[in-house]
Amino acid sequence: MKFDLSNLRGDITGGITAGVVALPLALALGVASGLGPMAGMYGAIAVGFFAALFGGTGPQISGPTGPMVVVLAGLFASLSGDASLIFTAVILAGLLQIVFGVLGIGHYIRLVPYPVISGFMTGIGVIIIILQLNPVLGHASPSGTLGALGNIPEALSAIHPANLLLGIATLVMVYMWPAKWGRYVPSPLAALIVGTLVAYVALDVPVLGSIPTGLPELQMPVLGGDNMVLVIEAAIILAILGSLDSLLTSLVADNMTRTRHHSNKELIGQGIGNTAAGLIGGIAGAGATMRTVVNIRSGGQTRISGMAHSLVLLAVALGLGPLAENIPQAVLAGILVKVGLDIIDWKYLKRAHQGPRWDLLLMVLVLGMTVFVDLITAVGVGVVLAALAYVKQVAGLQIEHLRNLPEHLDSDEDKAILERNRDKIALFEFSGPLSFGAAADLGHHVREQSGGGAQVLILDFSSVPFLDVSAALAVETIASDAKSSSKRLLLAGMNDEVHKVLKALNGRIPAQGSYQTLSEALQAAEASLKESESGEPQSLPAAGAS
Repeated sequence: MKFDLSNLRGDITGGITAGVVALPLALALGVASGLGPMAGMYGAIAVGFFAALFGGTGPQISGPTGPMVVVLAGLFASLSGDASLIFTAVILAGLLQIVFGVLGIGHYIRLVPYPVISGFMTGIGVIIIILQLNPVLGHASPSGTLGALGNIPEALSAIHPANLLLGIATLVMVYMWPAKWGRYVPSPLAALIVGTLVAYVALDVPVLGSIPTGLPELQMPVLGGDNMVLVIEAAIILAILGSLDSLLTSLVADNMTRTRHHSNKELIGQGIGNTAAGLIGGIAGAGATMRTVVNIRSGGQTRISGMAHSLVLLAVALGLGPLAENIPQAVLAGILVKVGLDIIDWKYLKRAHQGPRWDLLLMVLVLGMTVFVDLITAVGVGVVLAALAYVKQVAGLQIEHLRNLPEHLDSDEDKAILERNRDKIALFEFSGPLSFGAAADLGHHVREQSGGGAQVLILDFSSVPFLDVSAALAVETIASDAKSSSKRLLLAGMNDEVHKVLKALNGRIPAQGSYQTLSEALQAAEASLKESESGEPQSLPAAGAS
């Protein structure tokens, strides 16, 4: 594997800065997952190092993120804190991401519509904030969003004033920390240090307590048992969520560096990182937008910066335990509230009312399902509804432009033919791929528009690159209606693929004639009408027929 050393100084500077920023977040997210602060550290080290080494986005910094922790916290509650099964889910999620990358699924993950992503990420931000409300008030947070919300009245009736003030002060400090100071000491780290010192000297508030130090122990996956379904389900959610999160961050990095990432390679790198994290007792991670932005702004450009960030965290982790034991839970809760607020898509929410109403409704629906149902259902329902809405919109456009008047035609001769036989020839031209959404109304629309006087129907496929089974069956229905009403049906402009689909489903082309061009079909239709009016045997010209 080649390393670009042309920006070594910038990469090391960016990596060290990103590592300092990642430290308090790794500790806080580890605690939020239920597995403890060192699980957050080990996850940041493993995912950060291996995703950078094997991934496809040069300056990306990977590690524990809010969305991943929400899934892990739910799994922790469902499995009653069985760490071995949780780490098994992390390992399986990593393996799934590797499979995603090998199969080339990275290109498809990016096709999730923006309102779905916005609602999903906003919902995750809301969940993180809800889960931290009880710790800020001085109480342990019950498992699950609904449990945390249900416990808030009880927590409000017995507020721990010092804890609440410390949490609020932490949040204020993170927001108000001067930007010029942030170049040297990032606001989360400053809040962590100051909050811990103040609490140690003057306040009696809950702290993290005993933390193990040293190198992590190997965690072998545990397969089988009654809870395996929960583990597999969580692994799938983690894999999809981590892939989405990482590729979105990759797009941000691309915009900042004017480069282009490799989606599938990035998924393989993230998968290797998460597999390694699970094996050493770390929580799952993904590409982290804020840490990546910090790295780029500090000079990081290549994979070396991500690896340097992990080595900084490793050095800290080996001797951090005694220092981290006194970190107040309220300080970490305040930092996590900031994380949740940052995840909420304020930019879209401020202008959502100016866009399509359906997009806003979809975003709100996904947000609600993310908070009150579960993450995978929210994304699945959102994607399906967005796809159906898009198909309906495209189908409406296809049906709207189906009937064409003579002035639409390029050839004066074609216009003249259609003008002379305006009431006897009904021409329908399809624009673009003929989708199954349009197929449902195709036959009905043709019946309505052709009127009682039309004797010949022409379907022009010149602009149709392909059609699916639904559309082909709709053409068959039009042919059947034409036959029952004694009308002749001609097809024009079919390419080989369209011709093959129509013929394969019916055994033959469902029409009295098919022509390579629309002009040939119009000429044939007029000749047929003249024969009919003269009382001569009706036959369609063979020229150009297929």
